[in-house]
Order: sequence, then structure tokens, then C-alpha cells
Amino acid sequence: MTPSNSWRGLLNAELAPRFALLCLGIWLNAADTLVTVTIMPSVAREIGGWQYFGWSIAAFLLGSILAGACAGKLSIRFGLRRATALAGVVYALGCAMGALAPEFLTFVAGRLVQGLGAGAIVSLCYVAISAMFPESLWPRVYGAIAGVWGAATLLGPLCGGLFAQAGFWRGAFWFFVVQAVIFVGAVLVMVPAAPKAPEGGRIPGRQLALLTVGVTLIAAAGVVPGGRAAALCAVLGTLAMAAMLAVNARTSDRLLPRAAGDLATATGLGLAVIFFCEAATVGFSVYGPTFIQVLHGADPLLSGYVIGGIAAGWTALSFVVAGLKPRHEGLAIRVGAVVIAAGVAWGAYEMVHGGLVGITLSMVLLGSGFGVCWAFLAKRVIGGAPPEEQPLASAAVPTTQLIGGATGAAAAGALANALGFAHGVTAESGLARGLWLFAAFIPLALVGLAAAWRLGGR
Repeated sequence: MTPSNSWRGLLNAELAPRFALLCLGIWLNAADTLVTVTIMPSVAREIGGWQYFGWSIAAFLLGSILAGACAGKLSIRFGLRRATALAGVVYALGCAMGALAPEFLTFVAGRLVQGLGAGAIVSLCYVAISAMFPESLWPRVYGAIAGVWGAATLLGPLCGGLFAQAGFWRGAFWFFVVQAVIFVGAVLVMVPAAPKAPEGGRIPGRQLALLTVGVTLIAAAGVVPGGRAAALCAVLGTLAMAAMLAVNARTSDRLLPRAAGDLATATGLGLAVIFFCEAATVGFSVYGPTFIQVLHGADPLLSGYVIGGIAAGWTALSFVVAGLKPRHEGLAIRVGAVVIAAGVAWGAYEMVHGGLVGITLSMVLLGSGFGVCWAFLAKRVIGGAPPEEQPLASAAVPTTQLIGGATGAAAAGALANALGFAHGVTAESGLARGLWLFAAFIPLALVGLAAAWRLGGR
């Protein structure tokens, strides 16, 4: 007899199709970043838009945040089946917009729509776990989800690289349109209509609006004419982000825990580490493949795998530190943040003045820092929140990572344009000014390190 909590129990005739559907939904989101960063230089060479480069990542991440905050309410209002199918349709539409884009702003709009669909799909897939699988199998399902993210590290660059090297980057988006259509069809057949989730509060509309305004203004700083206008956009964008935290602390409908902006608490410190470290490193994903291809002569496939070293290092080290005893958790948080800051500094140098081996090692080191500290950061964030806010604190960990990524991507795009990369990167301009594009984010990593050092000593 097959144990009810075994892998064989998960892969029986009834549950195996549901399991495959769930993995496909997670894959649609997990593979996106590495597929997209691999093909972005090819996209820009065909339809232009170097000045909006950072927007392509920021728009997707912002869409994911907005959809993730609303997905639970959608499942309650429309039922799990219809809400998940709708998310798949939106995702397919966004991919099709990217595939058909005649110019870069349409491409960015498609990325926003794609992010809305992907963010909703991931959130609803987590809701679907409780509706589609017996509780005894939940640990197996969550473990499999982690495996899908790991597989995306290997297959994402391969997928994007093959299409880019074939001169058909649009095919990568059509490939995901087909997968999304398959996903929608399977959802309509296999997913139950009613969710198994209690109704919560209202959607945190004011915080989401301020977050959208903040990220948009920071991104706009790179394309508005004049230095004063750019500086004003950057300042106003930062103030909008601060206003989001202030509003969040004073309302009952929260996007983040009440203590998210309070650095006197473990929750506030942990979320600060996540935000600043993610914002400091996302520039490598946005512009790294371009510099690797232009300055180091790599093809799209290789450049994607080099940047994929971040995910590989993260995954490997998370397994290494999984058995650490509680008394070593503070040390792991401090060591992880130190490694992240070192990886940012080393990666900035290697990206411009080093070689492919050095770049790869620095990216692996960077990811290793996240792998060392991430689980313990999450534990401190959640454990430091009041009991009634711990579910919100748990959701705030990935949400804050997305916010940091969107903000960092927008800032990287603005800085790249200020450095003269608005019309592309050449070997001459890359060597002359490229170091500043990556090194400018070292202070953000140091802020994250300072917060981690304080949190690790609590």
C-alpha cells in the first residue's frame, strides 16, 4: 500500500495531472526573469528602447506585486477555477503583446500585463494546493515547487538563448503563449470552482497606488529631459515609497506588516535587508547580459547562464545552511549580507574590467549570500511580528523582494540613461562608464548590510 504522504502518493493517476498543472503554473513565473534577461539585448537591437531597458523588468515585477495583492480576493469573488483561468488568459495576452511589439513602449506594456498574469497565477497556485491536494501531501508539493524554481535556473537561459541565437526572440514569447493556453485549458478541467480560503480585508489600494507612482517616477527619471527634472522625479518617487510605508502603518488594510518601516523591530530590519539587497543586485539582471555580450563577446545563451549563477549560488547555499542550529542564525544573516555586498562590488568590477570566469564566480558569490541568510531573514521577519500579523509578515517577504527588484530595476534604467547608455552599449562606452552603472548600487548593499548586522545581533 502506498503511504499517503509519499512521492508515489502524489504521482498517482488522480493527483499526477493536478501536480503537473501546478508545476506548469509556477514555471510560467519562475522562468520569466532568466528567459527575458537572456533575450533583452536582442529585443533592443531590433525595436530599440535602450532608454527603457530597466522598465521591462520593473514593469513585470510591479505587475506581479499588484496581482499578488489582489489574487486572493479574485478567487473569493469569482471562484478559484475562473480566477486562475483569467490569470492565465491575462498572462498569455501579455506574452502576445511582447511577441507582436513594434516598439519598446508596447513591449513594456506587455511586460506589465504579463506580470499581472504571472503574479496572479503564482498566488492562486498556492491557494490551489489546499483545494487540490490532501494535507498530508502539502510538504511534498511545496518541495516540488522549490524544484521548479531550481529547474528554471537551468532551463530559462537555455530557452531564451536558443531563440535569441536563432534570431527569433519573439518566438520565446510565443512559446509561453502556447504554454499559457495549455495551462488555461487544464485549469478549466481540473481546478475546483470554489476556493478553500477565508475572506480577508480589502485590497490595500492606496499603498499599491503609491508604490506604482513611486516606481514609475524613479523609472521616469531616466527619460525626462533635463537634469533638474530627472532629480525631481527621483526625489518624488522616493517620497512616494516613503508615503506608502506611512500609509501602510496607519491603515487596517495592509500590504506589509505595520512595522515594515520601523527599524527598531526585527520585522522592519529584516524587510529592510531584503529590500536594499534586492535593489542593489537587480541591475546585474537588467544590464549584465548586455555587457557580457558587448564587452566579453559571449553569445546570448552563455550570458544567460552567467547571470543564472545568482540563482544557482542561492539554491546551493540554501541547502548547505538548512541544518544550522538556532544559535547560529544571527551569524548566518550577517555573513550572508557581507557576502552579498562583496558580490556586488566584485561583480561591478568584473562586469567591465574582468573576464567571464570572474563574472560567473562573482554572480555565484552574490547568489550564495542570499542563500546563506534568506531563510533566517524570513524567520526573523515572521517571528518578530505580532501573532495576528504573522501571515501578513510571511507574505511580505516575497512582496518586499519584488518591490526591491522593481525599484532597483527602475533606478538602474535611470542611471544607465544618465551615463549615456540611452541608445545602447558599445565597447568604448561600456569600458569608459560601465563600472559606475553597477558600482553605484554598492551603497544600497551597504545599507542592507548595516540592517543585517543589527538584526543578526538581536
